[in-house]
Amino acid sequence: MDFSNLTPSAGFLPNGVGAIFSGIVVVVFSMVGAEIATIAAAEAKDPERAVVKATRSVVVRILIFYIGSVFLLTVILPWDSLAPKESPFVVAFARMGIPGAADLMNAVVLTAVLSCLNSGLYTASRMLFVLAGRREAPTALTRTTKGGVPARAILASTLIGYLSVVAAYVSPDTVFLFLLNSSGAVILFVYLMIAVSQLVLRPRTPPQRLRVKMWLYPVLTLLTIAGMAAVLVAMWFQPDTRSQILLSLASAAVVVTAWGLRRAVFGKGVAAPAE
Repeated sequence: MDFSNLTPSAGFLPNGVGAIFSGIVVVVFSMVGAEIATIAAAEAKDPERAVVKATRSVVVRILIFYIGSVFLLTVILPWDSLAPKESPFVVAFARMGIPGAADLMNAVVLTAVLSCLNSGLYTASRMLFVLAGRREAPTALTRTTKGGVPARAILASTLIGYLSVVAAYVSPDTVFLFLLNSSGAVILFVYLMIAVSQLVLRPRTPPQRLRVKMWLYPVLTLLTIAGMAAVLVAMWFQPDTRSQILLSLASAAVVVTAWGLRRAVFGKGVAAPAE
């Protein structure tokens, strides 16, 4: 047991720093979802405390379950020992002598997919509910059950999910591929706008209203914006991901255009209900 795999004969980062950006482009989609904590906090009894607790939890979980697992894989397996389409976790478990490694990872992946589906359904339904409250989606979606659950928004989101599954089966290389690629960079656009909004709005917020403060502002905010911009540039220069940039830009343009037309025709709309 040692750390010799971190410094092979070719040295640390044998393919250069650019390999890091190539890897980020491939896995960046799996790093999103932390924003769900702020959406869920709105339904908590103490939103401010819930946001702080969730933020710290997300940071710790990323350090342990993502960065920690990647570090262990790098230590256990030589960087050039994996074959294409071969799971590094399965290979690592097999090398450690754990039986049924492939079945174990299938169970983990299935659990992760179900968790992702659950969180995506939750977020989509709440966003639909808020949009409907602002008259930017059908107002019928604001109806809730006696327990306050936006059932209609959940059913509408579920319907879109089923249509995506049908598209994956009927037209995997056209419709579903478009849906997949057009969302590739949209996530980065959303995070980029969140960071820019925080950079602009924080100075305008009175100190007494600033309950939750981001660490190392504004340096960390600027570094975050620069990091996401670097990933987008890397995606543009890689032929395999350039289509994601183009399709994501096209999707964003359609949404912004529709929003502009809606404002021009119907006005600014009204605010969502307080609850």
